[in-house]
Amino acid sequence: QVQLAESGGGLVQAGGSLRLSCTASGHTFRYYTMGWFRQAPGKEREFVAAMSWFGGSLYSADSVKGRFTISRDIAKATVYLQMNSLKPEDTAVYYCALDPEGAQAMAHGKPPDYWGQGTQVTVSS
Repeated sequence: QVQLAESGGGLVQAGGSLRLSCTASGHTFRYYTMGWFRQAPGKEREFVAAMSWFGGSLYSADSVKGRFTISRDIAKATVYLQMNSLKPEDTAVYYCALDPEGAQAMAHGKPPDYWGQGTQVTVSS
């Protein structure tokens, strides 16, 4: 059973930083992608960033480019989302995701097969 354990959310002032972590377990995929989505109140869930696990292909949403960075620690089976220069509009529940297809598919609308439980990020003005 695939499990994605997230951590790192919280409350931060505008301009501040947070780092989210997500550790995957219970899967046997050799090739897969991990990524992050977010859902703000009253809005649809949206793609934030994705990384193919072994190839390292990266995709990120235009709204976070230059501010958010996705990275991975293969030995720890963990993906990170470093969020800098946070804005109030970044406030959302952030979800970790895993899918056996490539990062391009995740970035372009293919719903991931597996989701984490979500972690709240709140940015105050």
